[in-house]
Amino acid sequence: MRKKHHPKKKISSTKKWSAKLHLWFGLSVGLIVFIVSLTGTLYVFKDEIQNSLRKEAIYVKEPTSTPLSINVLKEKITLEINEKYPVSAVEIPLDKNKSYKFSYYEKNKKGWNYFDEVKINKLVYVNQYTGEILAVYDEKYDFFNIVKYIHWSLLLNSTWGPYVVGIPVVLFIIMLITGIILWWPQNKKARKGRFWFNWNNVKTWKRKNYDLHNVLGFYASCIALLMSITGIYFTYPYVKNVFNFALSGSLELPKEKEIKSQDSLLAKNTSVFDLSAQETRKRYSSSSSFRISLNGKNKKGKELKNIPVLVYGKEGRFSERNQIVFDKYSGKLLSDKPHKTLSNAEKYANANYDIHTGSYFGLFGKIIWFIAGLICTSLPVTGFLVWWGKRKKQGKKIS
Repeated sequence: MRKKHHPKKKISSTKKWSAKLHLWFGLSVGLIVFIVSLTGTLYVFKDEIQNSLRKEAIYVKEPTSTPLSINVLKEKITLEINEKYPVSAVEIPLDKNKSYKFSYYEKNKKGWNYFDEVKINKLVYVNQYTGEILAVYDEKYDFFNIVKYIHWSLLLNSTWGPYVVGIPVVLFIIMLITGIILWWPQNKKARKGRFWFNWNNVKTWKRKNYDLHNVLGFYASCIALLMSITGIYFTYPYVKNVFNFALSGSLELPKEKEIKSQDSLLAKNTSVFDLSAQETRKRYSSSSSFRISLNGKNKKGKELKNIPVLVYGKEGRFSERNQIVFDKYSGKLLSDKPHKTLSNAEKYANANYDIHTGSYFGLFGKIIWFIAGLICTSLPVTGFLVWWGKRKKQGKKIS
């Protein structure tokens, strides 16, 4: 008897177009997706690794006296480090057994790449009780910082470089969506091999590679979508506007109002930074640390009218941020904006970085993000091998 030939089910136009988009975008931006995924994965445990390597500089012996004045410490650093740029800021931990971190940071907006753009980025760990410099790290050439800027802009200028990465990430989001459409099984029989590997009778590497791409891609797709969307949130203003509108009903975040003080007519108090630090400790005694700008400029180089102090609620997290503003002449408190008083859109803006890196969900989140990052790194490789295997097979048929 002749075997009955069952006609193959027609592939829907949705799957056909999904397959084409998935292939075209994969071949066009696969290399950039590989680089961005790899660098993002390497960066996940940056804090844990650095804290371990810098343990001797981070911790000080049990304090026997009160900390020295911030101005005294700043002058001591300036003399010893002997840099042509001023000290930018200081991060003060609430834990008395941890050292102060003074930073130097200056940018050249005209630089076309990372190394030209960043003039200086140094971190100085200081024993606040003795004034001893414990360690100096050149963050400009630090492994994790270079990895971060490859991930962010492929080491190109930070103004337009992120778009070089952002466009491939948008295409990667489309690839993830089309990948899910292609993965979706048509019937119960096809469903069995879509959730896990069934390699009992599989001997060819092509089949195993296809399953790796298919199965791992499916499990990582949700986290990968979250990582990608939170990534382009930094790059494209309209993405941020969508989040703002969805969370708070307004396209833009409320702008910080410039606070004017009558004390600006007075002579500058030399203890203005210490007064600011003292008041911050009182108000946020249970926080992790706070950062004070010392050179009168923000990270973009814009002149500050007052002294803004950023207070970090938890170590290694940016999501819980409080902001206090002090008069830069007298040290008088001008405003206090706790995290709990922020709008939903403002809270999300603070949390986006932590969600992007997985730190928002603690150590468990970082582990999941690391695994998802490894899978995302593998997808362009396994996807290329799937295409190459099919190409060779078609080539043999033609000959």
